[in-house]
Amino acid sequence: MSATGGAGPKERPARRRGVSPLTLRILAVNVLALLVLLAGLLYLGRYQDRLIQAETEALATEARIFASALGEGAVNRILTAPSPTGDEGGERFELAPELARPMVRRLAEATATRTRLYDIDGHMLSDSRVLVGSQGRIEIRELPTPPAGDPVSRAINDLYTRLIDVVPSREGLPAYREAPGRPNPDVERALGGEAAATVWRVDGEGGDPELLLTVAVPVQRYREVLGAVLLARSGGEIDRAIRSVRFDILRVFGVALLVTIALSFYLAGTIARPIRRLAQAADRLRTSHGRHAGIPDLTRRGDEIGELSGVLREMTDALWTRMDAIERFAADVAHEIKNPLTSLRSAVETAGRVSDPRHRDRLMAIIADDVQRLDRLISDISNASRLDAELSRAEPEPVDIGLLLTMLAELRQTVAETVDETVAAGGVDALGEGGAEDVRPMPPRVVIDIPAGERLVVPGLEGRLTQVFQNLIDNALSFSPPGGIVRLSARRTGHTVTVVVSDQGPGIPEGKEEAIFDRFYTERPVGEKFGTHSGLGLSIAKQIVSAHNGSICVRNRQVSEEAVDGADFIVVLPLL
Repeated sequence: MSATGGAGPKERPARRRGVSPLTLRILAVNVLALLVLLAGLLYLGRYQDRLIQAETEALATEARIFASALGEGAVNRILTAPSPTGDEGGERFELAPELARPMVRRLAEATATRTRLYDIDGHMLSDSRVLVGSQGRIEIRELPTPPAGDPVSRAINDLYTRLIDVVPSREGLPAYREAPGRPNPDVERALGGEAAATVWRVDGEGGDPELLLTVAVPVQRYREVLGAVLLARSGGEIDRAIRSVRFDILRVFGVALLVTIALSFYLAGTIARPIRRLAQAADRLRTSHGRHAGIPDLTRRGDEIGELSGVLREMTDALWTRMDAIERFAADVAHEIKNPLTSLRSAVETAGRVSDPRHRDRLMAIIADDVQRLDRLISDISNASRLDAELSRAEPEPVDIGLLLTMLAELRQTVAETVDETVAAGGVDALGEGGAEDVRPMPPRVVIDIPAGERLVVPGLEGRLTQVFQNLIDNALSFSPPGGIVRLSARRTGHTVTVVVSDQGPGIPEGKEEAIFDRFYTERPVGEKFGTHSGLGLSIAKQIVSAHNGSICVRNRQVSEEAVDGADFIVVLPLL
């Protein structure tokens, strides 16, 4: 490439193949939502609270039953003698350890509950896990459950214990400690006549926190507090229930995760792959030197990507059409400029060899006409080339078509009246050859036909719309006979306004109704001097109307099959 040449299209770095970022984003959003839901389900805080509450109520019921049984069957009746002070003797009751121990053991055998009995002074009288006999004391302790299952299951359980059991956290629960010689705080409250229940945190196997539920109720006889019974139960059942629910949730989550990932990849595939195809096609279109590269047609999808594909295809077609139009315009410009240049060169070459002054003056007049024609042609071409840019940059404003047409009609009428006054005052303009009078003909008149009070406001550029109707009026005036009428009419039709510019000329040649809007097309009245028009007026008018989302066409007014009464140029614009 030469130093003065334009820079070619830059090559984009090749994108590495793999999972697209859009796919990762879709997958992340879907999985994140699922993980948030999973975290909420695995928390199970309220579910655990309900289980603890139900277990505590059941334990309290057992404790009341135990306390009632002990108050009835493990009590000694003690008679009291009258005191020296004169108080009468009576009876009182106290717990009998020898009766309470076997009763506590039998009551606790039916449940997995550790039961302890305390006297009124807080001394422990019986413990369901301690057997007292002639041979001494035997303390019963639960052995840890042997590991079950295969190594994978044990690893999963261990991971669950380490990571999941902290949700909900048990660090806020009070730690259970047994102080020698001091009863449990629940027992102290029960000895005061009030039932008490507490959820404790104890260190289990491996130092993991576990739950311990204790309930203490007073042992009473005729509302006299004789002692307290304390029931303690491990929260293992609660942990196993929560663990079971969590594993069920995890199993459902695993299935949902696989479905979510599959659907995410499917969704990403239906979005990312078509977009990548469109991007690659657009890049090939940008870097290619021909029209063999095209945008794939995905309109059958019926969604936004299909709509994007259709819009890109339409945009590509519009770009090719614009490029074709630019090429045709350049060729037409070269052709139109070449004609006056050829005539001008021929006249200049001939003028150097002509000695007759009259012939030389005639050649100079031809040169002047060609120069004027070139100047007019170049000016019109410059205006036409700037039109697209101006129409794309300018913001549309409300334009009153009725007021615009009235202004143009009054302007033309003023010009016509001035000519009429000049003709009426002078009558004869000059004497022609042989003394013939040269009478100037009366120009055509412009009349307006717009319903009074009708609002005809369109969005657009007032200057360019004025240019459209000026071109149409000038064209109608040039074809109308002397003294004829050019009629401007405007009507509201639904959501559009229809403007008709009518003349009384010879009409449009058959088959030329579309061709007259082509660039550089000329079809002038008989007798008009050649080269006075560039042939761009109607083409520019059509371009402006199209930019305003309107349409323009022409039709002849047929009086009969052979007679034509003129032409109607019809402009349709959308209302504001």
